[in-house]
Amino acid sequence: MDVSEPASISTGIAARYATAVFDLAASEGALKALESDVAAIEAALDASADLRDVIVSPLYGRDMTEAAMGKLAAAMKLNPITGNTLRLMAQKRRLFVLPALLRALRAKIAAHKGEITADVVSAKALTKTQADKLAKVLAASVGRDVKLNASVDESLIGGLVVKLGSTMIDTSVKAKLNALQNTMKEVG
Repeated sequence: MDVSEPASISTGIAARYATAVFDLAASEGALKALESDVAAIEAALDASADLRDVIVSPLYGRDMTEAAMGKLAAAMKLNPITGNTLRLMAQKRRLFVLPALLRALRAKIAAHKGEITADVVSAKALTKTQADKLAKVLAASVGRDVKLNASVDESLIGGLVVKLGSTMIDTSVKAKLNALQNTMKEVG
């Protein structure tokens, strides 16, 4: 079974919706509102298991999910473009791609602003000073503003794993120990 195909289909659907929504928001001068809507919806998805259930469960009908998305948009005071998109996605049974749509929109907005996102995994949470300094160093190396998407993985022991575009830099103690272990296997 090829599990990459459904993910590819979802990504394609999300990309088409993202392009349409972004272009519409740009033409109406609503990119700032779109950016805040994306952040608000991401926060709502993170906070609400019920919302995550509504977007993926086949148990809810088109009318029910469309009404739910309309009420959500009204309660969150989303831009009409965003609210209409959510209702359309519910009507077309495409809400399952909402997380991918949000990622695609965030990437389009960042590209429009001349930003690039770096995924940073550290052994412990970065302080504001550390994050700012890392963003400044990365920005100097790529020549664009860098926004950090930071997360914590205590198994790294120490150091960082930075993914910026197609480049990955792994300075973690865990990676160094694994490299040492591989070297030891080669020797003996």
